[in-house]
Formats: sequence, structure tokens, C-alpha cells
Amino acid sequence: MSHHAPVILDIASTELSDVDRKRLQHPLVGGVILFGRNWHSRAQLTQLCADIKAVRADVLICVDHEGGRVQRFRTDGFTHIPPMRALGTLWLQDKKNQPGSGALAAIEAATACGYVLASELRACGVDFSFAPVLDLDHGESSVIGDRAFARDPRVVSVLAKSVMHGLLQAGMANCGKHFPGHGFVKADSHVDIPVDKRSLQAVLNDCALPYQWLTTTLSSVMPAHVIYPKVDALPAGFSSRWLQDILRTRLHFNGAIFSDDLSMAGARRIAGRDISFAQAAVAALNAGCDLVLLCNQSVGDGHAVDEMLNDLTEALLKNQWHASDASEQRRRALLPTHLPLAWDALMTHPAYLRALDLLP
Repeated sequence: MSHHAPVILDIASTELSDVDRKRLQHPLVGGVILFGRNWHSRAQLTQLCADIKAVRADVLICVDHEGGRVQRFRTDGFTHIPPMRALGTLWLQDKKNQPGSGALAAIEAATACGYVLASELRACGVDFSFAPVLDLDHGESSVIGDRAFARDPRVVSVLAKSVMHGLLQAGMANCGKHFPGHGFVKADSHVDIPVDKRSLQAVLNDCALPYQWLTTTLSSVMPAHVIYPKVDALPAGFSSRWLQDILRTRLHFNGAIFSDDLSMAGARRIAGRDISFAQAAVAALNAGCDLVLLCNQSVGDGHAVDEMLNDLTEALLKNQWHASDASEQRRRALLPTHLPLAWDALMTHPAYLRALDLLP
């Protein structure tokens, strides 16, 4: 049987419990996503990451760390990364008689943001951040807002590529989100499922352009929890039309595809009926996701996490989904390939100090 560890789960506290250790050893677990509640200090975070790796060296340690209001670790030396919109604003600010100077300053600043963000995380043992946001700033979405670089897909693509370049300099892969675009809809997908009534061509010619232009640069993609009824009745993250036909076949994307958080209210209603976490995971995997996220379910008794792992194992044995070697290779490709600079070395490292100067 192929090996495939698709589940990214979370932990309840600032250190590993015996229950966490047991879950990390489950063959279907391939990653951990950290939240603010898992943070107390840099020393504690570094120890937690080391403890996770001691249980399973190949587990991908992830976090939502984009800058602006989405940044889980903000104290004890972590640099406040500006919201990505600040880079889009900088792009437009040419100096007198210097056409393009704003754009070039923004590109350098974006690379610096990626490098600072990734090198600080990696110094503490975190492997991967779900960044950058490729959504266009249509001025509609409350949940996206200043997380987007700009309205123009060209500006978004160049600045995102620069952030990814900075991440790469620190040895970190990237994640473009939320495919094919979340910026056009008002509703918050954490609460209900937004609906985008545009045609496929309208989406591909606007919101999805960064994915078309960055296929060689993107290491992973997270789909939007949005329904595009003119394309498919299912949300993008559960739609093989979006993930296989469009993202893989039409746009030639070869990296990893993550589901968005399966515990979001919207994620567990498919075609009008409520389904379990494991059923949602099976639906996402069968649609073409390589990895599935289950967030914030370890808090309390954590019963939901164990139930999902049991049910997903049973579903595998019943051939309701199939383990994929290709998916496992894509997961492993997100792990850093070289050792990071330790925090103290980073603090005097010339490239890091220069990058700090360039932040907007």
C-alpha cells in the first residue's frame, strides 16, 4: 500500500502532551499547524518544534504567518511584518522623475518581508507558512481586506513572487491562497459559504491569473472555500473540476494542494447536508487535495481529532479514498532542505539586517 500522510492537525497547548505524541505517530498525520495558543516565548516555541520533530522527523510544522493581522507570533523578538497591502501601496509611490522606482522598491521590500518572516520562523523550528495571499483586492471581502497586495493581478503576481523569493532565501516553501480567488466575495467563509457568480472565463481572466503566471514558483496552493456555481456546485476545495481539470490540467500546477480548514462551518456542508470531519477529508482528497487541515479540534478532550483519524483510516481500508505516493512526495517537498540560522546568529546576519531596513 502507498504511504500518504495527508492530515495536518493542531495541538492544544504550549507543550506536547502524551495524547499529542500518540497522534503524531499516527501514520495518516503529516503535519502540525500552530496557533497563538501554542505560543508563549521563542524558547518555548523552539522546544515545542524540537519535541515534535523528536516524535516524527518528517512532520511538516506549519503556521499562518502572512504579516499584518495574520501573524501568530508577535512578541519576544518577532518582527511585525506589515500587511501585504503596504507593499502594493509602495508599488505606486514613484519618486520624482524616477518612473518605476516605487515598483522596484516594493519588489525589494517584498523579498525582504519573505526573508525576515521565514528566517525568524525557521530559527525557531517552524518549517512552513501559509503565505502569500494571491487574492485580488476588490475592496469587497472583509476576510481578505489588507491581506491582499493590490487589485491588479500583475502587481499581485510580481510582489507575491518577490515574497516567495525571500521565503526561498531562508529555505522555506510557499503557499498561494485562496485559489481561484477569494477577493471578489463579501461573505466570510469561516461562517458561511460565499458564492461568486462569475463565469469561469471571468475568474480565469482576473482572480486566477496569479496562479497561471506563477506555476513554476508556487510550491503549494490552498483553495478558496467559495462556490462558483457557473463552474461547479461544490466549493473549490471539494471540486475536482477546479482542482484537477483547471488547476492541475489547464494551469499545469504540480505542487501540493491543501484543503482549507475542514472544521470551518462551511466546510462540512456538502450539497446541503452536514457531514463528518472524516467525510469532508475524504471528499477533499478525492477532489484532488494532497493534504487536509483540521484546526482547533484538539482543544478540550480532542475527541473529534481521534474520531477523524479512525474514520479516515477505515475509509482508506474500504477504498473510499486512495493513498497517493505523488501526494506524499509533494508533502515532503515542502520540508526545508537546509538547516536554518539559529536566532542569535540571525540577529547579526548581514542579509537579515539589510532585510529589516527594507521593510515598509
